[in-house]
Amino acid sequence: MKYPIHFVGAGPGDPELITVKGRRLLEAADLIVYAGSLVPDLLLECCKPDAVIVNSASLTLSETHKLLVEGYRTGQRVVRLHTGDPGLYGAIQEQMALLDEERIHYLVVPGVSAVFAAAAALKQELTLPEISQTLILTRLAGRTPVPEEERLSALASHKATLVIYLSIQQIEKVASELQASYGPDTPVVVAYRVGWPDELLLRTTLAQLAHDVKASGIHRQALIMVGEVFAVRSNKTLKKSKLYDESFSHGFRKT
Repeated sequence: MKYPIHFVGAGPGDPELITVKGRRLLEAADLIVYAGSLVPDLLLECCKPDAVIVNSASLTLSETHKLLVEGYRTGQRVVRLHTGDPGLYGAIQEQMALLDEERIHYLVVPGVSAVFAAAAALKQELTLPEISQTLILTRLAGRTPVPEEERLSALASHKATLVIYLSIQQIEKVASELQASYGPDTPVVVAYRVGWPDELLLRTTLAQLAHDVKASGIHRQALIMVGEVFAVRSNKTLKKSKLYDESFSHGFRKT
């Protein structure tokens, strides 16, 4: 019998933020190929004692593919464990394309992305009435290019809630490109290693962003979260939604 390969989202770092389905698959897996330092060792403690666990940090695409295929063809239950949600900056499309070429069956199990774990840690809603109803997830160009239409300054013009992945090492460029649209006093949260024991939530403004990030020593595994939604507690500008408004009718309630 051949079992499908499962791509599983491990969540942001807290071992309890994996889905029930993801944990069940981990517990049953014979082979786990996991994404190195981005997946906490505690998450792997639920695996079977005889499970083969491989850290893919030093492996190439072809090497990880070979492992997955060998496990599949020998009838093993195979889990490819990715951090966060594998559909976001997960580099799984190229892995799935190789499996498609060999007509190997696989499934994807979603996970909690760091942006939503950070919102929970902050006790913060990212979309608020009359402040922002749009959430943009993006990154700066690095060794991986970004389409010209998606340059940060263009996205900033919407003044939506903006969450920037994989860009903390270019913090000065981030701050410079955002200030023209958002303004120097716009609140920013830098969320470092959300869900890990050393989690840090750094609150600042665009004007102070580069200085405060450098002073904190944060240089990897951090989100940059920008927008007026992060100021509602301090300036008391929260507008109530229509959903629970006494004067608002909908299919389950009449005024």
